[in-house]
Amino acid sequence: MGRDGLSVALIDARNRSLLWLAQFEERGLALGAADALAAEPAGMGSIAVVPVHMAGRMAWLQEWWITRNVQRLRGAHSGVDSLRLAPLDARLNEAFGGASSQMLGMADGPSMDEARSYLEATLEQTLDLLSTCPADDEALYVYRCALQHEDRLTEAFAAAAQKLGVPPGDAAQGQGPPPPRTARDAIWMPAQRVTVGSAPGGWVPANEQWAYEVDLPESEIDAQAVSWARFVEFAEDGGYDREELWRPEGWLWVQALERRAPRYVEQMRQAVLLHRFGVLQRAPAQQAASHISWFEADAWCRWAGRRLATEVEWESAAMAGAARGFVWGDVWEWVAGTARAWPHGAALAQSQPPRRVLRGASSWTAARAAHVKQRRFVLAQRDDLFCGFRSCAA
Repeated sequence: MGRDGLSVALIDARNRSLLWLAQFEERGLALGAADALAAEPAGMGSIAVVPVHMAGRMAWLQEWWITRNVQRLRGAHSGVDSLRLAPLDARLNEAFGGASSQMLGMADGPSMDEARSYLEATLEQTLDLLSTCPADDEALYVYRCALQHEDRLTEAFAAAAQKLGVPPGDAAQGQGPPPPRTARDAIWMPAQRVTVGSAPGGWVPANEQWAYEVDLPESEIDAQAVSWARFVEFAEDGGYDREELWRPEGWLWVQALERRAPRYVEQMRQAVLLHRFGVLQRAPAQQAASHISWFEADAWCRWAGRRLATEVEWESAAMAGAARGFVWGDVWEWVAGTARAWPHGAALAQSQPPRRVLRGASSWTAARAAHVKQRRFVLAQRDDLFCGFRSCAA
């Protein structure tokens, strides 16, 4: 995107953030209600949900990297330790960016009115600077980063609303659950040499750097994400009770949470009944199964005698398989392997346990943010996201 496109997109993203905040505020959850945010078992990947903090932190990062960053025109080279100008508001700077940010949700934390004013002020500053910014990739880098960050935030708001039972209302903006899809045969991909990753030019996230070629053996990959109909067969065959299907850490996860179905699912026999934004609904059998952890995806593949696709298999099929029925974008999709940098790319921070990889996008991803090269790294137990999987022949 150039300056004009970025300006329109940044305004749209901020409007979406404010609409989501209004939904949480209407139900008294914007500042984080303790009774609604019951902690999950320690180590199970539970994520704190304080919507006003999520939005305030995003606006603070925009101020930090753009308005206050005197080296912002250097793009990716501006550096964390660059000289910064004074903050717009010292108290909000401390609340959203400082060590005391955990005070949010308490009596002395920022109010909703303060948070809204901060979101409006930081956007106005960003747009003013963008209007006079040089139109080259380096100068626009921080603005493109800001847009990606806020688009990711609005999807996180959707996941938080699902967790807290908050209906999307006007914040949905035409988005919603993925559509049911007619089952299609798996796609055979011939052995070939493929290009993976992104080439220089425009804005390329660090984990997509850089394009490289690799030999890919022939493979067979599902044309679409695994549906509820296919996942139910696993559960009905005792999949959650058969230790041999699970990795050791996955089996511990299942036992700790006493799982017998994916997150938010109330019933799987006869029909899938699940809680969707606080309402118990029947899920279409041919809809992509969602809120599936990597552990569950891996166990299903073992049960079915299949396996998760590698990143290279997934990306090459998504790039070349559209004409043959390959569909992506219903749910973020788990793939095999753990987070790693592409060859010649920037080193990535590692974690213990290692993060797993999600590819694609979900039906709650902003359309402009859905990209076939996109990679996300999260812990294997994360099932609060709109994530599912597809499989390959073993």
